[in-house]
Amino acid sequence: MILACNNISKSFGTSQILNQVCFHIEEREKAAIVGINGAGKSTLLKIIVGELSSDEGEVIIAKGKTIGYLAQHQALSSHNTIYDEMLEVKRPIIEMEEKLRRLEQEMPSLSGKELSETLETYHRLSSEFDRVNGYAYRSEIVGVLKGLGFEEEEFSKMVDTLSGGQKTRVALGKLLLSRPDIILLDEPTNHLDMNSIAWLESFLLNYNGAVLIVAHDRYFLNRVVTKILELDGGKGITFLGNYSEYAQKKEQLRETELKAYLNQQREIKHQEEVITKLKSFNREKSIRRAESREKMLEKMDVLEKPTVVNSEIHISLEPRYPSGNDVLNVEHLSKSFGNNRLFSDLNFSIKRGEKVAIIGNNGTGKTTLLKIINGQLPSDSGSFTLGSKVKIGYYDQEHHVLHMEKTLFEEISDAYPNMTNTEVRNILAAFLFTGDDVFKRISDLSGGERGRVSLAKLMLSEANFLILDEPTNHLDIVSKEILENALRKYTGTLLYVSHDRYFINQTATRIMDLTGNTLVNYIGNYDYYLEKKEELTAIYAGIPQEQVTPEQTSATKLDWQQQKEEQARQRKRQNDLAKTESRIQELEERDAQIDELMTQEEIFTDVKECMKLNMEKASIAQELETLYEKWEELAE
Repeated sequence: MILACNNISKSFGTSQILNQVCFHIEEREKAAIVGINGAGKSTLLKIIVGELSSDEGEVIIAKGKTIGYLAQHQALSSHNTIYDEMLEVKRPIIEMEEKLRRLEQEMPSLSGKELSETLETYHRLSSEFDRVNGYAYRSEIVGVLKGLGFEEEEFSKMVDTLSGGQKTRVALGKLLLSRPDIILLDEPTNHLDMNSIAWLESFLLNYNGAVLIVAHDRYFLNRVVTKILELDGGKGITFLGNYSEYAQKKEQLRETELKAYLNQQREIKHQEEVITKLKSFNREKSIRRAESREKMLEKMDVLEKPTVVNSEIHISLEPRYPSGNDVLNVEHLSKSFGNNRLFSDLNFSIKRGEKVAIIGNNGTGKTTLLKIINGQLPSDSGSFTLGSKVKIGYYDQEHHVLHMEKTLFEEISDAYPNMTNTEVRNILAAFLFTGDDVFKRISDLSGGERGRVSLAKLMLSEANFLILDEPTNHLDIVSKEILENALRKYTGTLLYVSHDRYFINQTATRIMDLTGNTLVNYIGNYDYYLEKKEELTAIYAGIPQEQVTPEQTSATKLDWQQQKEEQARQRKRQNDLAKTESRIQELEERDAQIDELMTQEEIFTDVKECMKLNMEKASIAQELETLYEKWEELAE
């Protein structure tokens, strides 16, 4: 065991955040803390690293072990460049390297005992330098910076000039390079694009130390962790497995607890009814029996009702009327800002009922594309047309649709006057606004809170074409699941930009990857995209423009229907392959049965039966020969 939390409790005023939380991590174990916003996840991390003191309990860290911590928000201040800031982490190795260089310069002028002692020091230092990977520390820095999404031309940028998200990435890079025995990460994926998140996953999976993560990125948690601590109502419960396994076990546990609670409530009600009936008899004996039952009820350890999860709130998201089959058609669309060309000659169409996710690295133009389609930005060239009866519902992260002077409750109820007070509160609760929160003014909300209000309004808009820009930002896991359920059942058309791979996997029927100034189409979810990414990117986005022939240009414009047909062919091939394998197995088993029968005296002495079995065996051999050839052809 490398880290343990024993009976950690913490209150702020009258609100108890953590109540007797126990948790431990073994060496090299990867674990996560999950829970709704405000459950105490970040508080627990701060207690572990000593930034906050607990009201009671203790944190135990194994002797001699180092701990590194990345907070959600970084106040990083430095006059260094990004690269020099990373070098500071390797200062002990740099000093070791400088000493080795000095010894190399001194040795030619030494002799005798002095030379012997210097050589011994040099060899000892060289061994230590090699052990701490001294010969590769510069390439290690470059690898981490590139992995976290920094281009080489950005290495010389001053840290003080960076955005908050960039500073967080620098702080994360420094932490990873320092290689502590225990890494604590609070929302490490918030400022990373998909490639950087995938790189971080790989880094942490191969990391030799222990890792404890707070994150809402379920795909990331599925890939990295093998243990989860859930904080709920101040209590901590440990589950073994990744996020999906935790969610399944949590649901099973909740069902068991709810069943036990309901059974006990039925028993209590039954006993109370019996007590009332016994007392109504108004006889000494029956009254004594009633009192005995009352004492039994008083001694009963009454179970608490399991927490009602927000995911039980179902958002009904339906268009007021359907659009035509052709929802959006984009032709030869291009956009640049100065010398920065985002995309050129984009061609795609979206049909009614499709749920399309646009993905790609930061800065490729995903949000710009959505703004062009929504009429907020002009394109440099090309055009797009909306289909018949298309009504757009648009969500961006600047939240232009909100009225700053209104309360949250007024914002929803004024826009949808037919909703009851309970319905308004339910939709706000689904997006984490409960109790008196609903009477806060929009102007007093944070950017993330305003985003959640905008999303709540959009969910009620009855639009038939939703365009969403990063809809899951600032949502906790439960709220994401509510949104996913609503979008999966939505019968309109959906186009969105997201970095949330789990969300994409749950909601997308098609993915468009904005890469190499063009779009690459994938008919399927995120897992299908990962499977086909290298192959299709090489075909559609990997050829330098000057080398593209007219035939290749035509090929890159294969529309989504052709890809869909290709997928259908592949599914048919898999089905045919399975049927062929099943028939081969069936015939081989029958062939073995015939061989067994032919060894039985009552069979091999019966000429007629022998001939019949031999003919069947010959027929089987002939069919098997054909099937083997078919199998090879299908499996090729």
